[in-house]
Amino acid sequence: MESLKVRDYMTLQAVTFKPEMSLSAALDKVMSSTHLGGPVINEQEQVIGFLSEQDLLDKLVKVSYFCQDTHIVSDCMHPDVLSVSPETSIIELADMMKVGKPKVYPVLDNGKLVGIITRRDVLRAIGKSINDCFKHPV
Repeated sequence: MESLKVRDYMTLQAVTFKPEMSLSAALDKVMSSTHLGGPVINEQEQVIGFLSEQDLLDKLVKVSYFCQDTHIVSDCMHPDVLSVSPETSIIELADMMKVGKPKVYPVLDNGKLVGIITRRDVLRAIGKSINDCFKHPV
């Protein structure tokens, strides 16, 4: 099997959030994206948290009910973020993504966000490898 690395399958244009962003603005970003959330970055573009659709759900129900958008991203983001480097092996990442783990990982290079990789990206990489295994000469 050829060496599969995160850099070959990651998405470069991640949806990102600022900690001071309103939850309604964060919802707009999530809804216009194909991703289930994304990294929260500070002014230095360092990842300081992660915001998922699930994180938004509880707070946004209350926002909707009371018609008050008083919460911001930092109120409901996860501050402890699991991340990978572009050089991480897809197989290693697949092990990290087993049941109960995040479905999306920020990809950091020297502490700076360079993309994201999802469970679907990992499956795509493994699927390509499997297809390559079973190609038969014509």
